[in-house]
Amino acid sequence: MKRRTFITMVGGAAVLRPFAALAQQSANVPRIGFLRLGAASSNAARVKALRVGLRDLGYVEGKNIAFEFRWAETVEQLSASAAELIRMNVDIIFATSSTEVEAVWPLTKTIPIVFATHADPITLGHVASLARPGGNVTGLSIQMTDITAKEFEILKEIVPHATRFGVLFTPTAPSHAPFLQTADATGAKLNIALHKAPVNSDGDFDAAFAAMAKVRVDGVVVHGAALTAAYRVRLADLALKHRLATIFVVRDNVEAGGLVSYGPDHLDLTRRAAIYIDKILKGIKPADLPVEQPTRFELLVNNKTAKAIGLTIPESFLLRADEVIE
Repeated sequence: MKRRTFITMVGGAAVLRPFAALAQQSANVPRIGFLRLGAASSNAARVKALRVGLRDLGYVEGKNIAFEFRWAETVEQLSASAAELIRMNVDIIFATSSTEVEAVWPLTKTIPIVFATHADPITLGHVASLARPGGNVTGLSIQMTDITAKEFEILKEIVPHATRFGVLFTPTAPSHAPFLQTADATGAKLNIALHKAPVNSDGDFDAAFAAMAKVRVDGVVVHGAALTAAYRVRLADLALKHRLATIFVVRDNVEAGGLVSYGPDHLDLTRRAAIYIDKILKGIKPADLPVEQPTRFELLVNNKTAKAIGLTIPESFLLRADEVIE
């Protein structure tokens, strides 16, 4: 990989080791419910990031903090897992994105909920405002509306002749509505027609890519959701098979073989979510903890993938990237 300088905008897999049974834990040890759509293996880096953040704040697992992990393959399972954590009366629920928050938020107004990569907490009604969330939910937001618009501009720059983009989105993710709204507006601004391809599970990926290839899209903007993050290798393989340029919001997708990503460092945001957990455990109410937004955005390019699909990315563009995979 080559690292390069990038002007920012304002605005090792971890091992998921088992813990001792609850009966063996001290009653004074706070429990953090970790709720996530996707397999444990695909979220190992997120778990590690949160653990590191908590460790840096003085938390030692089994001594003064413990985790209750709940993984779900479907949104239905996610809701069931959320209900289970509430029945256990954990001290805090870490609900990574809008998908997890939407599953647990309607079920409790008392247990604090912390998110790390929420797409749009105000629009989705999970907080009253960024400055004063007002309820039991707070954390860090990724500014998806701004990112989506920028993704379209970046993809158009990489494929300047483009007249039609595929838009791969997840209807079960609450963030799909503002994502599509921004996609429509930006597509019209750039004079780009859109072919929208919904995917509710990994079983929909093949048909979605086949449909986009059939109408000859010039590139694909991928909705940043738990589903598309969990199946990043599958998405990269399909894009390569159909020789399609793809852009994502999560760098993991590009490291797995996708073409380009633009967005904040999700692992850094997850690590910083530990600060919210710490403050809440020390008695501060979520309602009084402002939602934080990223101040730095990364541009990552997989030039190996570009060559594999027959795309030449201008050197001037590569020089702007934070990182180029060769």
